[in-house]
Amino acid sequence: QVQLVESGGGLVQAGGSLRLSCVVSGRTFSSYVMGWFRQAPGKEREFVAAINRSGTNTYYADSVKGRFIISRDNAENTVCLQMNSLKPEDTAVYYCAANTTGQRYEYWGQGTQVTVSS
Repeated sequence: QVQLVESGGGLVQAGGSLRLSCVVSGRTFSSYVMGWFRQAPGKEREFVAAINRSGTNTYYADSVKGRFIISRDNAENTVCLQMNSLKPEDTAVYYCAANTTGQRYEYWGQGTQVTVSS
């Protein structure tokens, strides 16, 4: 069983920064594709960013490209999301997810709230 625990959410003013972290259990973290998703009130969950197994390739939603950076540390079983130049529309619950089979994200964290005030 893979368990994911996010941290780092909070309240920040527009233009500020936050860094989310996700610690993942399991001995084979380096074989997982990792992603961040978010869900705002009344909206469907949406993709934010993903990173490949070695950390050499990253992918971003257009809405966060140039502002957010996803990274991973395979020695620490951790994936992070650095969020800069935050906007009120970034307000959402952010979820870390693990894709262990290469087909879909099967494992999810409990989520961490990010609130950006204007």
